[in-house]
Amino acid sequence: MPDGSESERTGPGRAAAVSMRVVNTIAAIPATAWDACAGPGNPPDNPFVCHGFLNALEDSGAAATATGWHPMHLIAEDGTGAPAGVVPLYLKNHSYGEYVFDWAWADAYERAGGRYYPKLQACIPFTPVTGPRLLIRPDVERKAVTAALIAGLEEIARRLDVSSLHVTFAHRDQWEALGAAGFLQRLGIQYHFENPGYRDFDDFLAALTARRRKTIRKERRAAAQSGLRIRALSGAAIRPHHWDAFHRCYVATADRKWGQPYLTRSFFHRLGETMAERVLLVVAEDADGRLVAGALNLIGGDTLYGRNWGCLGDYPFLHFELCYYRAIEFAIARGLKRIEAGAQGDHKILRGYRPVLTYSAHWIADPGFRDAVARYLDQERPAIEAEIAALAAHTPYRHEQGKG
Repeated sequence: MPDGSESERTGPGRAAAVSMRVVNTIAAIPATAWDACAGPGNPPDNPFVCHGFLNALEDSGAAATATGWHPMHLIAEDGTGAPAGVVPLYLKNHSYGEYVFDWAWADAYERAGGRYYPKLQACIPFTPVTGPRLLIRPDVERKAVTAALIAGLEEIARRLDVSSLHVTFAHRDQWEALGAAGFLQRLGIQYHFENPGYRDFDDFLAALTARRRKTIRKERRAAAQSGLRIRALSGAAIRPHHWDAFHRCYVATADRKWGQPYLTRSFFHRLGETMAERVLLVVAEDADGRLVAGALNLIGGDTLYGRNWGCLGDYPFLHFELCYYRAIEFAIARGLKRIEAGAQGDHKILRGYRPVLTYSAHWIADPGFRDAVARYLDQERPAIEAEIAALAAHTPYRHEQGKG
């Protein structure tokens, strides 16, 4: 594994007049230079690819060598030395915190005598959110820099002699470019809320079947009867004690549900210090003012991204209220086009979220192993497409009933 030195030259990309290098910390690149590639928008519309979010993960120790996430960000520089494109990239010795599962691939390869780890991962750590993974400055020739970044990724993988390179939760156009370059293509499913221009929450409910309207109202009443005070906080309204309390909730829920809280208390504080205006923290407080539950969202250009949930007790339907219904209210009030609610959970369909495809691309070094994975994906992709069609036939919207 590289020793964390400042950078490593990989040579000029043949597809564009750029030079390629790797940096072992995002702090080695000025925030303005990274974010100029991560746009559109300044800061970028997608908050997870911005320098501030990635730096918070690294500085807090959440995404660091000690946790198995060794930063190896790929930088394509133009003739002036300015970044023309960047890729958030990590050398990993495990598959935790990714949400596109390759445990079975690792097991099969190692049982056959191979060494699956370390591998390279182009992604946002602990964040199953679709976004650009090849971040390209808008004033450069996009096709050429895309080709240069893809070639640079393959060169790094070969140099490090890793088993594989994975680009997860990519935009479809980049997934297609990676596929054209020989990467294996994989599909997944998430659940997103689409806002066609609802006036308010009641207008959204009016689009649902009577049965679903009744159920959602019942769930919201039950949450309201818990005796908790629910508030939506953003910007300066989020104080350090809110982050401390939310971290306690997050850790408690992780311990109960999946066993490993990836994000640190320091990460949440750093998020509040650098990106508070892009945070929506929905909290529930008891009669003594103690924060007992919270849902963390990040605000993008046209999308609200639901991220983390935590709770200290058992409150009926509070999870649905904080994570889904308050998010829908906020998105409608802000005129946001959609909500991405994270990985898994077909229960979201009944609450107005629709199934959508997600995209990942995979480079496999060993030809025999690559062929085996390719055959598996050739069977998996149509199965995923059939599943999403079946799920889409069961949305709770009145005008869609009976379709599919």
